[in-house]
Amino acid sequence: MAIPQSFLDELKMSCDIGQVVSSYVQLRRSGRTSKGLCPFHSEKTPSFHVYHESQSFYCFGCGAGGDVISFIMRIENLGYIEALKFLAERAGIPFPEEERDDPGLRVKPLIYEINRAAAHYFHNILKSPAGEAGRRYLMGDRQLSAATVTKYGLGFAPQGWDNLRSYLRGKGYTDEQMLLASVVTRGRDGKSVYDTFRNRVVFPIIDLRKNVIGFGGRVMDDSKPKYLNSPDTPVFKKSRNLFSLNFAKNKADGTLILAEGYMDVIAMNQAGFENAVATLGTALTPEQARLMGTYCKEVVIAYDSDGPGRTATNRAVGLLDEAGVKTRVLDMKGAKDPDEFIKKFGRDRFRLLIDGARGATEYGLKAIREKYDLGDAAGKAGYLQEAADYLAGVPSAVEREIYAGKLAEETGVLPEVVRESVGRAARRAARRMEKKTAADLEAGRLGRMPGARPGDIAGDGVIGCLYHHPDWRAKIAAEVSPADFQSPDQRAVYETLLERQKTGECTVTELAGVLSQEQMNRLSGILARVSEGYYSISPEALADYIRRLGAEAQKKEIAAAGELDAGQYQALAEKIRREKQGKRRQGG
Repeated sequence: MAIPQSFLDELKMSCDIGQVVSSYVQLRRSGRTSKGLCPFHSEKTPSFHVYHESQSFYCFGCGAGGDVISFIMRIENLGYIEALKFLAERAGIPFPEEERDDPGLRVKPLIYEINRAAAHYFHNILKSPAGEAGRRYLMGDRQLSAATVTKYGLGFAPQGWDNLRSYLRGKGYTDEQMLLASVVTRGRDGKSVYDTFRNRVVFPIIDLRKNVIGFGGRVMDDSKPKYLNSPDTPVFKKSRNLFSLNFAKNKADGTLILAEGYMDVIAMNQAGFENAVATLGTALTPEQARLMGTYCKEVVIAYDSDGPGRTATNRAVGLLDEAGVKTRVLDMKGAKDPDEFIKKFGRDRFRLLIDGARGATEYGLKAIREKYDLGDAAGKAGYLQEAADYLAGVPSAVEREIYAGKLAEETGVLPEVVRESVGRAARRAARRMEKKTAADLEAGRLGRMPGARPGDIAGDGVIGCLYHHPDWRAKIAAEVSPADFQSPDQRAVYETLLERQKTGECTVTELAGVLSQEQMNRLSGILARVSEGYYSISPEALADYIRRLGAEAQKKEIAAAGELDAGQYQALAEKIRREKQGKRRQGG
């Protein structure tokens, strides 16, 4: 649909990029720029920059960039129109009436409709005679109340290949539409279509806007696979969502409890711990860790107490630490998971367990200690060395000092010896991090989009000058042909700027709906480098960029012509020069 310019102008004025981004990322402002840890990739040193003057963002680590609309598209996994609606709702601005004849706007709403209809079907089946097996499992074996079953909209998928399919077809949905939502699956023959979930209890997955975005299904016996989850669809990305966050976000009070499975979360919720969430059939991802950091300052990890559970806990601690979230870890002695613990010992004991949960550092040191025999010298030395390396990664110097003292007391080694060992390990880790950060930032500043070829650098400089000086448009258009650019993304950005600036200045926000994500990354990277002083914006610099860009383009054309003798080379160079002059006289 066509978005009125007046609406975009109002949205731009109402949605300051710094305020919007700071809802998701902890930013530290310095002058006209703010910095923080990138929400789009894992890092420990901030390389994500917000530029308040140009209302743009750019990450020197991963190359993500754009404006406030691009940011919301990425972080909320939304399309352009949906991101506009999201920001309009946030700012309290009425959204222009949609053109209902645009089929491209109907894909996600259609999937939401189908998912909602499927959720109603599964829930109604659970309440019917056909759902007796599901009720026996959920309300008998798992001891869930009717209120909990209703709260989560739990359902049952009966045995059979086309129960849901027949129901949805009766409501007018086609097989192709159901396949889009992944509530049905295409057979190996490429023709047949059958229900995705069969003979399983079903857990609807609901997003923060109360849309049903997918489903989890669990068998009621020991058959495999135990869990079956919806695959990724246009509305559902497993790596970016959390089960029950729609309930937990309003109950977090600074803390979330992270469990492994749906049943653990539901059992905790029923017992009064409404701030529990779980991943969706996958290990914790960096995106999920950052998502939790949006709603809490601390996560209590309540994973299973077996070997795989401990491995998953260690990984989760690392990811949450990178996301800037503090962690504590439950030690569920006498039970394998929260559901079993609550059933055996009750909610009050579980509350005490949460209140007494170890911090991540203490948990990590305990795991290291269990690997060594502290009764002999070799075991004690190995424990101290590994523990020192572990403590070197703890950001807080005060915490390192406290645990170094505990290590000394535990092993009988002089405190100053332990502190020196931890200090050496910390200095080694800091040097490694400094080298890596410097290399990453330099690569990002000079290369990232993609490569740092002379032609790319010169082309970026031309685009930077054009963006900041629309009054130079005629001169630049006369001297620079789109064909001079080596990168397709550069070429597209240049041509779009030339076209848009025919009517005056244009901003990053106005370009967000025109350029692709890769092209927005390119433009945002250029603007970031201008702000950081890597590209100069002046008539002299522009002349140099144009000269270098032309020289690189000429080299490319000559190289493509193959081997030439001196006379042929001179003739070809002259021919290229005349052709370029002719094209530039026609341009502008």
